[in-house]
Amino acid sequence: MLKVGLVGVGGISGAHIPVWEEMQNAELVALCDIRTERMEKYSGKRCYTDFDEMLEKEELDILDICLPTYLHADFAVKAMEKGINVICEKPISLKEEDVDRVYSTAKKNNVKFMVAQVLRFWPEYELLKEIYDSKKYGKLLSGTMIRLGGFPKWSWDNWMGDEKRSGLVPFDLHIHDLDFMVYAFGMPKVTYQYRSKLPDQDFISLSYDFGDFSINSEASWYSMDYPFKAEFRFQFENAVVSNENGKMVIYCRDGSKIDLSQEAEGDTGDINLPKSNAYANEIHYFADCVINDTPVDKMKPEELSCVLKILNNL
Repeated sequence: MLKVGLVGVGGISGAHIPVWEEMQNAELVALCDIRTERMEKYSGKRCYTDFDEMLEKEELDILDICLPTYLHADFAVKAMEKGINVICEKPISLKEEDVDRVYSTAKKNNVKFMVAQVLRFWPEYELLKEIYDSKKYGKLLSGTMIRLGGFPKWSWDNWMGDEKRSGLVPFDLHIHDLDFMVYAFGMPKVTYQYRSKLPDQDFISLSYDFGDFSINSEASWYSMDYPFKAEFRFQFENAVVSNENGKMVIYCRDGSKIDLSQEAEGDTGDINLPKSNAYANEIHYFADCVINDTPVDKMKPEELSCVLKILNNL
């Protein structure tokens, strides 16, 4: 049974904690946050407000880091130096050099490390990569990815609104789509970029060149109460693959249409695109790597470095 600790009981922890709670081969034994009230609703856990105290008193197999971005690398290194495997929310850091620091620490201490880039485990995005890899609908010609929403005014100490701590939209929001592009299609060149940044909003628009095709992408934190949406549309030679307006649809060149939307009927989804929890998928994947002592090869350090290099040059 894996013993798990989690540090940072903020917004994203609400997607992680229920997964650990329902796992049969792991037990979430300890939580850590400087705000004691954030841990009160989780009964039966040993709670800490001091991270070093938790590391000293607990014998953990895995640490789950759900802290603000600027703390990720330092906390990961500290845990791995004590022989603890680490799964960490995205991004690994705001600094490209931290990729080598974190991975070299993992290697030195013979532990595993993974950044939780959740789109790599999201069914719609996994299907898109499968279509691209198999060339089922021919060559990819173009793509569009958007990730839009309102300014995150709810974050602790407004850390998300502080560029030095969060990196704003490029590192917190656009990184999802860029990471998936690098994972699925390789390392691109930025051919166009535009950004409008004000104290209470941030918008970026970029074009990426992959040689045989290009992908346009937009991401925003609007100051207005704009509803969050994350969508994509990819044009292949013989089909358009669309994940828009809550529906996953393939529009084929012969005039047919394949609807793979996750239309809920009870607890099941379409047979071609089963309903699943991508956060659960990534956590189960990492836990299995720890249990079976297999490489965490779905996440490569050179891909993370590529993403951070691009974002730091915007």
